[in-house]
Amino acid sequence: MKTWTIIFAAIVFLTVSCKRNFDEPNPDMMTSASYWQDEEEAIKGINAVYSGLNRSNNYYNRWMHFVYLLRSDEGFGSGGDIGLNNNMAFAFTSNSTGNGQWNAIFHVNYRANQVINYVPQISMDETLKKRIIAEAKFIRALNYFNLVVFWGRPPLVLDVLSPTDYPPNATPQEVYAQIEKDLTEALVDLPVSYGDADIGRVTKGAAYGLLAKTYLQQSKFNEAKNAMDWLVTGEGASNYDLMENYADNFKRDTENNGESVYEIQYKENPTENGDDDTNPNINLNTGTSVAKFLAPPAPGPGFADGAARRWIVDAFETERTVDDKRDPRAGVSFLYDYADERGPAFTMVYGQTWQQRYGTNDKRVWFRKLLNDDWRNEENFSSPNNYRMIRYADILLMYAECLNEIGQTGNAYAYVDRVRTRVNLPSLTVAKPGLNQEGFRQQIKHERLLELAGEGWRYFDMVRWGELANNLEVLKERDADFNNFVPGKHEWYPIPQGDVDNSDLTQNPGY
Repeated sequence: MKTWTIIFAAIVFLTVSCKRNFDEPNPDMMTSASYWQDEEEAIKGINAVYSGLNRSNNYYNRWMHFVYLLRSDEGFGSGGDIGLNNNMAFAFTSNSTGNGQWNAIFHVNYRANQVINYVPQISMDETLKKRIIAEAKFIRALNYFNLVVFWGRPPLVLDVLSPTDYPPNATPQEVYAQIEKDLTEALVDLPVSYGDADIGRVTKGAAYGLLAKTYLQQSKFNEAKNAMDWLVTGEGASNYDLMENYADNFKRDTENNGESVYEIQYKENPTENGDDDTNPNINLNTGTSVAKFLAPPAPGPGFADGAARRWIVDAFETERTVDDKRDPRAGVSFLYDYADERGPAFTMVYGQTWQQRYGTNDKRVWFRKLLNDDWRNEENFSSPNNYRMIRYADILLMYAECLNEIGQTGNAYAYVDRVRTRVNLPSLTVAKPGLNQEGFRQQIKHERLLELAGEGWRYFDMVRWGELANNLEVLKERDADFNNFVPGKHEWYPIPQGDVDNSDLTQNPGY
């Protein structure tokens, strides 16, 4: 496949005679056999897996955030990048759309597979060895979670392949089964927490959280609930709680807090000049460029390549707090004219009011949770603000959803109440007592929309709730991009055509 041939080509030394036998190993290059020798190299190996998540602009440095946010009915491509805009509007024509993300994911997967395959042979501390392998299995599971939701039928690559290996498509069921296996094995050997030097590594709670999401994506409600028991009612519950201030979940100075189950780590490098961590000649960007690309445009500090739809901020107006204020999550989640409820003259946008920058009639809306406007008046290409991938509030809402789906609606209320009362809304027990299963199901959809707005889970929820199949007309009303959506085709991206043409993979339906 193209992904793997690119990776393997990188280790071929080409500045030799044209008569060289290219099947011979280059004696001057480090090989897998010569590298994986000791504990230090095992640690460097797993660190390279984490680094791959932020390598290039195609994964969590930037583009995966676009896919998460803009493919849903929350957002749309709003800047001058026509390819991005068409991609997110289901208006693309090339079967190479999504190729960059596909390749980036398989690059990280290649690194994870090396750890999983080669670290077991190293003589080193056994507890650390098992932990490192478990970390790699979590990240491989995360990779495949993205692949199965957005591409549907990727190849299952679990070994370190040669350039001539061409695995076929796997079924979604096979991919989900492998994700479940990796996470179930990983959580056994992952610690509950780490010391300061290792904060940000995968924990046992993170594995349970992603496992629950994997089950929930398949409507396996009992299994998802059981996975979350450890986090909500079991041994791990004492390690997590909701932050008193909702906004603290999205600030640089309150990262990796008690509500954080898993975060993608970023660290600002103001002198960076590149994202490729395989290039020793650059000053590596250890931050993320996404804030620059999501921040409001001139006269603001960003490029505004992605914006939010107005309907979602209006959704926050449906219910007042117990002291008759607007839901505070609206202004934390989005920058818009009424992010401050008093209006454009009071809403601050990177040190100036909305009215100063955009006047009083501009109704655009920008995603805020990945920005840095709370502590500086500009953005660069190396934001230090972590991506909070899994929060405890998300876990509580998923837990309530599972309880409702398995016939325990009454017991589900308490977990929604915790999320609502944190932002001073009346408890659901008071606001809407006695909901039946369907009523509670619809309420959970509303609760997740507001609590997790702009965090990247909306498309996953839309898929598993059947919104794309059963609610398309409503989606079109909210988001004009869905007028281009073709059922049976656009649920998934195409398998990159170059890989289809040069391997045993077959193309996804409709392409």
